[in-house]
Amino acid sequence: MPPEVSIEADGKRLAATLTESVQARGLVIFAHGSGSSRHSARNIFVAEQLNERGFSTLLLDLLTPSEDRIDRVTAELRFDIELLATRVERASAWAETDPRLRSLAQGYFGASTGAAAALVAASVRPSVRAVVSRGGRPDLAGAALPYVQAATLLLVGGNDPVVLQLNEEAKRRMRAVCELIVIPGAGHLFEEAGALEAVAKRAGEWFERHL
Repeated sequence: MPPEVSIEADGKRLAATLTESVQARGLVIFAHGSGSSRHSARNIFVAEQLNERGFSTLLLDLLTPSEDRIDRVTAELRFDIELLATRVERASAWAETDPRLRSLAQGYFGASTGAAAALVAASVRPSVRAVVSRGGRPDLAGAALPYVQAATLLLVGGNDPVVLQLNEEAKRRMRAVCELIVIPGAGHLFEEAGALEAVAKRAGEWFERHL
């Protein structure tokens, strides 16, 4: 089992799962969203595919257990992009001081509202070189979008027209290298046969190119 680590953020302790690759090509920090966590089967699958490509991965819980219990009732914290982005930033800062990770170039992989948090965090951390969004809400990054310097890949399901439109609008606001790829036949959760494999392949290629 990959080791569990604990990251401090504003007096709170955030749980994360760290998987190190031998002679790692970079570190990808996962920002989950919309009620998800480091135990997300979809993100674990993508992380494992990235591990096979030689990337270390950090799957981070953006909420504490008590916050998660509140959010499951109110659904309010998952849309607190400022809070989530601050915690993604703290994970980056932690990695930059950890002897195992500090020499690695960093990228972010965000899903749903976690993608917005990743982009906001990247906008104030120019050392982050690449961001991949899976079915994300980059529009919720708002005014931060033009300040993102990281090369950004937006992956959207072909059967997710509302999110596709939001991604197209967000892409127009970005100044960094940004590519939008539609995964044919995929819905918002990429549950269809082959959809998640396509996401992992595209993400791996993007991180290989930019990390």
